[in-house]
Amino acid sequence: MDKIDQDIIDTIAEILKVEKSEITPEKSFINDLGADSLDIPELIMALEDRIGVEITKEKARTIRTVGDALQVFKEYSKNK
Repeated sequence: MDKIDQDIIDTIAEILKVEKSEITPEKSFINDLGADSLDIPELIMALEDRIGVEITKEKARTIRTVGDALQVFKEYSKNK
């Protein structure tokens, strides 16, 4: 697991108050990790700050699972 993966998992655990061991790529933020519609924007902003990138609103709307977040933030971090 690289630094970006670890930063994303750490941030998800912190914001959603879940154990890191529960956070796997296939987990849905809302259905599996207990996030609500207000948690998602907060989580995305925290990830942007932690990773040091800003993603588009359109791309942010595609993030539904941990795997989505990993993919999007890794893609954006390569372009910074």
